[in-house]
Amino acid sequence: MKIGLFFGSFNPIHTGHLLIASYMAHYTDLDKIWLVVSPHNPLKKASDLINTYDRLEMAKLATETSDKIEVSDIELKLPRPSYTIDTLTHLHEIFPQHQFVLIMGSDNLNSLHKWKNHEILLRDYHIYVYPRPGFEDTVFSTHFSVTVTDTPLIEISSTFIRKSIAQNKNVQYFLPDKVLEFIDSKNLYR
Repeated sequence: MKIGLFFGSFNPIHTGHLLIASYMAHYTDLDKIWLVVSPHNPLKKASDLINTYDRLEMAKLATETSDKIEVSDIELKLPRPSYTIDTLTHLHEIFPQHQFVLIMGSDNLNSLHKWKNHEILLRDYHIYVYPRPGFEDTVFSTHFSVTVTDTPLIEISSTFIRKSIAQNKNVQYFLPDKVLEFIDSKNLYR
């Protein structure tokens, strides 16, 4: 199988994430999408993150009816900080029969040179890129292992949602209903 790995904090997972995953699952040659919940991105502040298992549970709630999108907790089982190249190496050892493709936004592609062993990522893996505002043309856009997709541009972020919840604003249509219910039941982001 050809599996797209969509890494993220998913803090919280929102309709933007799901639209990207759905596009990759249904409009590319990928057989499945695995949402890889990251304990902590080494390039981001950890202080904004809620409990990893709450983020994992929200991702599972958001995708429970999908036949092509699944949630992976693989990075929770690996040493921290978790680096994409280490996770890919581990996955390749466990699932040698699968081909793994990275899914990332053009903003991440733009900063790929900061990633651990980015040269190996570009050499050994295909990368499917979805557009992000302000990062239309990046230094790696034309690399042979990079495919820039026509994924609809989504201008919604987890930061926006967290701030909105903290300000008691209605985020009903930004999140799947079950995720919103989970956030409310645990009083998260307030």
